[in-house]
Amino acid sequence: MKDLEKILKGLANRRRLSILWHLKKRKTASVGELAEAIDLSFNATSKHLAKLKALGVIHREQYGKKVVYHISPEQSPAASAILDLLE
Repeated sequence: MKDLEKILKGLANRRRLSILWHLKKRKTASVGELAEAIDLSFNATSKHLAKLKALGVIHREQYGKKVVYHISPEQSPAASAILDLLE
């Protein structure tokens, strides 16, 4: 039950839901691309991404100097259900 609460609290934020929506549409994106898409500063977007990564909802990959994020293929059923609601 604590894991469910942790996921729900972490995803109960419109900016994080916007990030997930964009990642679901685009498959991968950098911090800068996401910041521009959701009209938020680079630093604030980076903090939201860190929280989503800590929840295991997204995954970070580095290609040289470029870092991209994508939705994690393995996640909790609760996170999967919420992602399914994002259209």
